[in-house]
Amino acid sequence: MPTLFVGFAFMVIEGGALGVLSYMVRPMFDNVFIARDRGAVFLVAFIVFAIFLGRAIAGFAQRVLMAVVARKVSADIQRDLVDHILRLDSSFFLTNSPGVLMERVLADPGGAAGIISATFSAFGRDLVALVSLLSVALYVDWVWTLIAIAGAPLLILPIVLLQRLVRKVSRAARNASAQVTNRLNELFHGINTVKLNSIEDYESARYSDKVTELVDIELRAAAANAGIPALMDIVAAVGFLGVLSYGGLQIVDGEKTVGEFMSFFTAISLVFEPLRRLGAISGAWQGALVSLERIYDIFQIKPTIVSPALPRPMAVAPEQADITLEDVTFSYGDQAVIRNAGFTAEAGKTTALVGASGAGKSTIFNLLTRLIDPDSGRIVIGGTDSKDMDIKELRRLFSVVTQDAQLFDESIRANILLGSDTEKSDLTDALDAAYVSDFLDKQPQGLDTRAGPRGTALSGGQRQRVAIARALLRNTPILLLDEATSALDTQSEAIVQAALERLSQGRTTLVIAHRLSTVRNADKIIVMDHGEVVDQGTHDELVAREGIYQNLYRLQFSNKKDGPT
Repeated sequence: MPTLFVGFAFMVIEGGALGVLSYMVRPMFDNVFIARDRGAVFLVAFIVFAIFLGRAIAGFAQRVLMAVVARKVSADIQRDLVDHILRLDSSFFLTNSPGVLMERVLADPGGAAGIISATFSAFGRDLVALVSLLSVALYVDWVWTLIAIAGAPLLILPIVLLQRLVRKVSRAARNASAQVTNRLNELFHGINTVKLNSIEDYESARYSDKVTELVDIELRAAAANAGIPALMDIVAAVGFLGVLSYGGLQIVDGEKTVGEFMSFFTAISLVFEPLRRLGAISGAWQGALVSLERIYDIFQIKPTIVSPALPRPMAVAPEQADITLEDVTFSYGDQAVIRNAGFTAEAGKTTALVGASGAGKSTIFNLLTRLIDPDSGRIVIGGTDSKDMDIKELRRLFSVVTQDAQLFDESIRANILLGSDTEKSDLTDALDAAYVSDFLDKQPQGLDTRAGPRGTALSGGQRQRVAIARALLRNTPILLLDEATSALDTQSEAIVQAALERLSQGRTTLVIAHRLSTVRNADKIIVMDHGEVVDQGTHDELVAREGIYQNLYRLQFSNKKDGPT
């Protein structure tokens, strides 16, 4: 990009200024201080002033430009990472916690971009400075130069060993930092659990242990990084000892002038500063390589649930949105969750899925929306195999309302719209139909009131009504309800149930419910047990014959006045 090349040009100016400065030391001593040439005073002073001024301007410009490059590169990597991660399979998020992913998105790109910027600075400024300073030193006296850098080859092996150590420790530091971030994420999401169980001290100690572990690892990395410049200072000390001993005697004998020695001494003194920075960059690169490897690893993970190369065109109307499962089997690892399940949910009607916890009901919903794919069998929607559909078009067929309505820490309006454009009248109708209008007047900013983290500024019933309004606006032919009223009090349940009935009218509706009272009026009830469809029929049919449904019904209503009928 142009910014990078302009910044590189300023680096060259900044680095080259040191060589010019060291060269100017010779006339400053020989012509001004020794020869006492009054005419040379102002000329030399002006040249030195111009060198420092030019270096200051170039240094400022290149630092600002490289900061711009580093921030933009980091932001671009973050955007690409998030875009990529959002498209990965749901199974990826079962094995990668939010805290760990946050660390990878926020920290790794910054480390990678920062070292790229520092590397350009090293090669554009420090390498130019190194070459220009060594050129001046060689011009003054090549023997002195060889003596000064004679110990440099001894650095190779120690630096290689330190670089390996830095890379190893940096990888451990990244992992430890991810664990710290993950611990914080879990603590803040589960703050009520912490408080209700009075485990503040326990959790604080656990977090402190994680931080202590991270600090220890980071200190080892810092020590390893500091070792490289320290080794260079030792070599510099040896070089100066040799030059001062050998060159000092030449000056005493009149073989060299003070100006020559001071010019050489300045050049060599300045050489070790860019050399130290280059050494530090070599250590920092090891840490950056860890970040780059972690970023690369994420990008190498590819989603397996994708649209077909030639998806079938589709436009499923509500009256055509029937759903059929044909011998569907699905396993998590070696554990079978769905076993040869088959049933049909007729278009425009309500089909309920009932059964004990772990029967596979929620897994059916995930299969329908292709959050997961079956191991065998197929799912047909409106006459088309779901795997033959474009995945985005498939998911546009569904609206989902769950018992834990997922809201973002944005306004109620934003949570309902989710980025979609809609007419004001449509929004108003959805608010009324979902009974959201009933509580809006009590909100400080109406529709623009923030829902809070995970919707915590709203009650459970209010969150559900917001989710229902969202579903109404989507206006999809298929509705999935997953225990949508199970966590509500009686009054809120009645309101939400009325809103759900409005929402389900004319739509193919699948309902997951533990409380059989909520699905008595379903057109069909599918009974599941250990991943199998073991029975199906209407409420009256299932109650009339012995089976799991009758047992569930008797268990739930045995102590109620309106017992089994």
